[in-house]
Amino acid sequence: MSARTAPPFRADHVGSLLRPPKLLQARERHARRVIDDEELRGIEDEAIREVVALQKEVGLQSATDGEFRRASWHMDFIYQLGGVSKVMDSSLKVAFHNEQGDIEFAPPSIHVGEKISLQQTIFGDAFQFLKAQVSGATPKLTIPSPSMVHYRGGRASVDAGLYPDMEQFWSDLVGAYAEEVRRLGELGCTYLQFDDTSLAYMNDPAQREHVAEIGGDPDHQHEVYIRHINEALAHRPDGMTVTTHMCRGNFRSSWAAEGGYDFVAEPLFSELEVDGFFLEYDDERSGTFEPLRFVPKGKQVVLGLVTTKRPELEDKDALKRRIEEASRYVDLDQLCLSPQCGFSSTVEGNLLTQTDEIAKLHLIVETANEVWGS
Repeated sequence: MSARTAPPFRADHVGSLLRPPKLLQARERHARRVIDDEELRGIEDEAIREVVALQKEVGLQSATDGEFRRASWHMDFIYQLGGVSKVMDSSLKVAFHNEQGDIEFAPPSIHVGEKISLQQTIFGDAFQFLKAQVSGATPKLTIPSPSMVHYRGGRASVDAGLYPDMEQFWSDLVGAYAEEVRRLGELGCTYLQFDDTSLAYMNDPAQREHVAEIGGDPDHQHEVYIRHINEALAHRPDGMTVTTHMCRGNFRSSWAAEGGYDFVAEPLFSELEVDGFFLEYDDERSGTFEPLRFVPKGKQVVLGLVTTKRPELEDKDALKRRIEEASRYVDLDQLCLSPQCGFSSTVEGNLLTQTDEIAKLHLIVETANEVWGS
């Protein structure tokens, strides 16, 4: 075995990182209009320089901006698509769960009231800034998959007069994504990740009931999503690695869905045209490694064995045993290691400290070096 010179790397991470207190304070002051956009951006810039340096220090070969300019891993992107507007709908609640109980969250939803288009390169400026800070590593950009524009609201969130046929909606959405990918390639992006909770959520019978309730096809919705993601990536630039990340919810150390990958595994791994899969595998909610038998040669699986939901540090030998177990279903050379999700999918972050975060990233790098070589 050997280290990888192209992403995904043997030791990698999903994307978001804990926001430093100074940045959180600045966001709160900006919301109260105590500081303006320019001052907030300056504080964001400083925090991103520091977090890029942190990733280099722990030995990662990729670097993100920690998603420090976002409040939400996906909605900050989706609301910038032309035709999509924010809707404050308190009736649309998401139940998250943790060891202490449940958290009911009523996030803003979306309404597609105009034709979907790409009005500017979303996160283009953010990527260019990140790229300028990175030395000796590969800058990675994370964006939500096209599925995330549809999953929560389904047909009801799309104006039927505007899009009487949902295939017209998908055609415009895929076109906007394809143009976004093309433009990111022009900016020098060689490592792009489509984050997609829907493909993991669909393994949960309760989530499939939700899909049916909003007018979708619970037995085949994941296949529809896979088809449209492939269309969005069909003409991606040469030299661009694209991965996808799947988890079952990550909000303030809580989760929303459960179930192994069995329901979606065969079409997901054999048909989705990405180079690698970041898979949540930090506890029993994620099921067994057996679905990995469908992963074809030439694709990487990044095992999310290190949890970002709890501060306790995993045992290195236990991680190695789990990697060995996964290698019964997919070749060891196709495996990598990462956290199960981001540390801060939303601005609030998970319930651990930056010291905990750094220790977990160090552990991932050390374990990967011992398993595959540095």
